[in-house]
Amino acid sequence: MSQLLEPGMFVRHPTQPDWGLGQVQSVVGPRVTVNFEEAGKVVVDTRVIDLEWMPGQ
Repeated sequence: MSQLLEPGMFVRHPTQPDWGLGQVQSVVGPRVTVNFEEAGKVVVDTRVIDLEWMPGQ
């Protein structure tokens, strides 16, 4: 999934819905830095977590 993500895209963390909507800040290989509404900046390893892309957000 990380190959499809680009900075500026909006995502949700599938097991942390309380984090709210997140905006991708950077993508370095499988590591994606996301700024979530309620959790702040989080680095997600997309080999472990498949972020849910939220088109149109």
